[in-house]
Amino acid sequence: MSVQAPPADKVRYGEIVESDFVPPWWARNRHVQTIFPRFFQKRAKVDLRKEKLALPDGDFVNLVWLGDVKRSLGLVAMFHGLEGSIRSHYSNDMAANLVKQGYAVVLMHFRGCGGEINTKPRSYHSGETEDAWYFLNWLERKFPETKKTAIGFSLGANMLLKLLSEHPKQQIIRAAMAVSAPFKLDVCSLSINQGFSRVYQAYLLKSMVKNLLLKMGAIDFGNLIKVNESQIKAFKSFRDFDQHVTAPLHGFKDADDYYKKSSAGLFLGKIATPTLVLHAKDDPFMHESILPDVTNLSPSVCLEVSNKGGHVGFMQGAPWRPRIWMHQRANRFFASFMKLKELNQ
Repeated sequence: MSVQAPPADKVRYGEIVESDFVPPWWARNRHVQTIFPRFFQKRAKVDLRKEKLALPDGDFVNLVWLGDVKRSLGLVAMFHGLEGSIRSHYSNDMAANLVKQGYAVVLMHFRGCGGEINTKPRSYHSGETEDAWYFLNWLERKFPETKKTAIGFSLGANMLLKLLSEHPKQQIIRAAMAVSAPFKLDVCSLSINQGFSRVYQAYLLKSMVKNLLLKMGAIDFGNLIKVNESQIKAFKSFRDFDQHVTAPLHGFKDADDYYKKSSAGLFLGKIATPTLVLHAKDDPFMHESILPDVTNLSPSVCLEVSNKGGHVGFMQGAPWRPRIWMHQRANRFFASFMKLKELNQ
């Protein structure tokens, strides 16, 4: 069957450009953009398959497959956000959209996010790229003839941008898309601890603490962290968690050292893979000041900025029939890298 791909997307690499996203009248508020897709929009139905990928250190990550790789136009590797999973609205619905376009999708759950407690104390964070790099190389060995791209959301977007900067000569993925990346983690940790944004922080922090305590009950952490159960339960912010858990567990001096060495804004200049970055100025997880300057972008990175859109929101349409603009944007972007002349059915 012949497959006609959309016209090649015109991306202005090396530039910061204004997005063509326009919110509907009822969703101009950043919290509506952020909350509505999560709690009120009906999830797209997906047919998924699970697989456990063994890692070199003896631990594992859980993968979720959607679509048929061998009969697809190409494979999209997906990375979720903080405490996310395939069940997260942005992951589920973007995957469903991409499969509908003829692609296959594989989401890599970060350690501890796939519904199982891992075997090692080590976890995941915004700058931890080792597992994802191993995963991408495994995909290349498994499907060497299949075209591949990647997409990351929030923490997963930050991680993906950092990974691409660390491997500028990589040939595994042809293009990448990053949505709502926290370019400056130190500023973001302050922003989400103010006003209504603290609601998001409390929601995510509760999950982080719960999962950590479950893991500590099953694994001996030794002297890796210096806080006990009662102290962990008393954490009030991401910075508290990063200072006492993320940093010592992953070899950083403190939270500031972790933020400094893991913020995606520092790595945009070294990326050689064609990369589209979507960001909304009103993202309630962040502050507008985190936006990088155009001089920080490599000739392979395009940063598309909208005034509205919330955090991984970008919602349009009517309240009773909303649609997600970033799905359309992903379809246009990936088409020129993934299109094939024929797809055998």
